[in-house]
Amino acid sequence: MIRVLVVEDDVRVARLHVEFTESVRGFAAVGTAGTAADARAVLARQPVDLLLLDTYLPGESGLDLLASVDVDAIMLTATSDAATVRTALARGALNYLVKPFTMERLADRLEAYARYRQALEPADHTLGQDAIDRAVRLRHEGDRAPKGRSPATADLISDALRNATSPRSAADIAAELGVSRATAQRYLTGLAQAGSARMTLRYGATGRPEHLYHWDG
Repeated sequence: MIRVLVVEDDVRVARLHVEFTESVRGFAAVGTAGTAADARAVLARQPVDLLLLDTYLPGESGLDLLASVDVDAIMLTATSDAATVRTALARGALNYLVKPFTMERLADRLEAYARYRQALEPADHTLGQDAIDRAVRLRHEGDRAPKGRSPATADLISDALRNATSPRSAADIAAELGVSRATAQRYLTGLAQAGSARMTLRYGATGRPEHLYHWDG
């Protein structure tokens, strides 16, 4: 399991990134951090494989944090000027995703990162040049335009939510229709963005919020 720390000062956005991350098989969010200091505290007490890192954080920038820790990172930020992108990549960011983005775009990059990690394991293994080249290519396999959405799947998910007698989560819809949770989440997010659905949060026994969707079309 790849352990992910979301470093983002907007609580709502951080929760969404946790939701996106945990919809991808093989990934688990270990928590969120709203500042660079909070992130360092998490890193000091538990193992983390990957940071999903914003640039602008209170007190200290994400770029400064990136330069000071030995953890893989993907930048998730609204900052897109060339100087910031160049600095992030020079300081070790493995990828750079500009907000706003879809769950699918993040999932593509996370899945590519998982393949990149697998290509470099075990850590004490000596690699030939071809294997190194392959690992570098794998890291950017997810950098592509979003895949098209199926109108049939969109209709199925819309109908399931419209006909529901109570708020539904992505896991509920996925189980009902036999699609993946990531697919259900992607289409439900699209409905919410289009104004056809309304999203609320429900806190379970673990304290982790779950997104619930109500038909609002």
